[in-house]
Parts: sequence; structure tokens; C-alpha cells
Amino acid sequence: MANYLALIETTEAAFGLIIPDCPGCCAMGHSYDEVYENGVEALREWITDRVAAGFPPPRPRDAFALRRDPALAEDFDSGSVIATLPLLLDTGTEIPADVSLDAGLLLQIDDAAKLRGISRSAFLAAAAREKIAIGR
Repeated sequence: MANYLALIETTEAAFGLIIPDCPGCCAMGHSYDEVYENGVEALREWITDRVAAGFPPPRPRDAFALRRDPALAEDFDSGSVIATLPLLLDTGTEIPADVSLDAGLLLQIDDAAKLRGISRSAFLAAAAREKIAIGR
């Protein structure tokens, strides 16, 4: 799984995020958590569109390369911080997976999936994406 580095800048009213290796890919939020979550989704959509257009995902640079990039000097000078965003890209190919879960937990998963009108597999995939995106 690839990770991309983002620069997050704060103002009194909002948080902004750019992904230097994905030109034009950005996100906003009212908190660090919100801008981070929006950034993960923006990255997924940006890369998905790029791949659909026939281009490979750009190679992510490390923090040292970003710091050396003169085009980003102003961002670093203004106090932007670096965050690591996971690329949660679907391939469109489903693979069966055998997992073992406590029977009570499985009942709760099934109830929660039914409440949302989705399958158990879709619920587990969404929960896994959310956990990976949080990165904690």
C-alpha cells in the first residue's frame, strides 16, 4: 500500500491540505481529523481518476525530498506540517477471505450491515478502510 505525504496548514477558521505529488489534490476541514479524513478521500478520488485516464499513480516522495523542493518552501515557511495519507485504492476484484470472529461480534456486524442496507462483506470492507484511513 502506498502512502503519500500531505502538507496541512491551519488558519483561525479552517484546516487546508495539499498533496504535493498529486497536483490539484487538496482538502479542507474544520479540524485536523476532518481535513485528514477528507484528504484520504481526495487522494483516493484523484488517483482513481488518474488511473481511469490511463496514467499510473505518481511516485510519492519522502519528507526530505519535499523539504528540498523550492516550490514548497513557502508552505514550510508558513508552518505547514506533514501528514502521511494512505492510498485506499480499490482494484475492482473481490477475493474471498476466510476470517474467524466471535459469534456475538458477527451478530452485531450483521445487524449493523442490515441497518445500513449493505452486505456483511461491504460493512467489513468499509470498517477496514475507515480503520486504515485513521492510521492510529
